[in-house]
Amino acid sequence: MSDTNKIKDALQFGEYELKGQFVLGSNYTFLVDVHHAGEVFPAVYKPSRGEQPLWDFPENTLALREVAAYLLSEALGYRFVPYTVLREDGPFGSGSLQHYLEYDVEYHYFKFTPEDRQRLRPVVLFDVIANNADRKGSHVFFDKAAHKLHAIDHGICFHEESKLRTVIWDFAGQAIADELLDPLTRTEGWHALFEPYLSPGEIAAMIARADQIQKTRAFPHPAQDRRTFPYPPI
Repeated sequence: MSDTNKIKDALQFGEYELKGQFVLGSNYTFLVDVHHAGEVFPAVYKPSRGEQPLWDFPENTLALREVAAYLLSEALGYRFVPYTVLREDGPFGSGSLQHYLEYDVEYHYFKFTPEDRQRLRPVVLFDVIANNADRKGSHVFFDKAAHKLHAIDHGICFHEESKLRTVIWDFAGQAIADELLDPLTRTEGWHALFEPYLSPGEIAAMIARADQIQKTRAFPHPAQDRRTFPYPPI
């Protein structure tokens, strides 16, 4: 069995062991070890009951949006969101479980080399489609094993109203490459794919954003009538 399949099996069926809590965020987030088939896999557990209410997002839906973000990354072929599933049997109830990757926490967007910043175009397009309201500089990183790009923390995504807030405006107004746009032509199965995690209106709005970006074929500029940067930025 490949390492990828081992991780997927473990996160779907393994037993949790709480190891610690991430204390910097506003929602309860835990580091866990997942034990399965004699192996141990680190993961990030975000229980729905630990979510702080938001005025503009339905309560207890952020974990669902984390899973939807993984599915969108896979559907687009970008594959930079670590494997994420919804588990009903966590230590604190239902929540998302995401594979944890080792990386240098000091090497974030604001410290990326110019070459690494150029690799962020798929993330920017993903954020447009997902309507990411909170793309902070620390939410993109390169793993230690292969310097592969990853993106995390997608609980505040997929709102029907335009809420794109990001620190990554490097490519505003630039043309989008055909290979990034091509997956946006294949949205016919998205309703069934995202139905367990998003509302019908949110799915329709996501597809509408995909359709719109195919027409403009360019990365958007920041909106002028609202805040378009997250706070804090890291």
